[in-house]
Amino acid sequence: MPLADPTHPLLLLVQRDKRYTVDAYLFVLESLTFAQETLGMGDESGDAEREAAGESESRSKKRRKRAEQHLTGQQLCEAARRYALDQYGYLAQMVLGNWGVSSTRDLGEIVFNMIDIGQMRKTRKDRREDFHDVYDFDDVFRDRFSFIVAETA
Repeated sequence: MPLADPTHPLLLLVQRDKRYTVDAYLFVLESLTFAQETLGMGDESGDAEREAAGESESRSKKRRKRAEQHLTGQQLCEAARRYALDQYGYLAQMVLGNWGVSSTRDLGEIVFNMIDIGQMRKTRKDRREDFHDVYDFDDVFRDRFSFIVAETA
């Protein structure tokens, strides 16, 4: 179902919870992909469980390919920080702010909203609090950059 479809779950979510734009939700999904594919983040601890259950290695690899690797709240926040800086540089904080995202707590709210509509999954250990105060946006986005103005002669 394309996102342009007015019945898409993300568009319905944005209508219900107006704190965040659809771009904020897409950013979190892109951050998840960035974490898994570019940064190599994700829990692969399920391998031992599959082996203990007697699942063959080739079958295990197929399942692993299909299954998304799980990230903790802190890992997703770190991936979002790095992805935002990669995509938007010194404008990252302003771009995220325009989408309603001004703290790691907001990232958690977005994740749990998407879990509620079936667009993301969680484990029994995952909690909203995992996203609280992971880092300060001013510290990682604004204070990270310094500008030097050249003196004119």
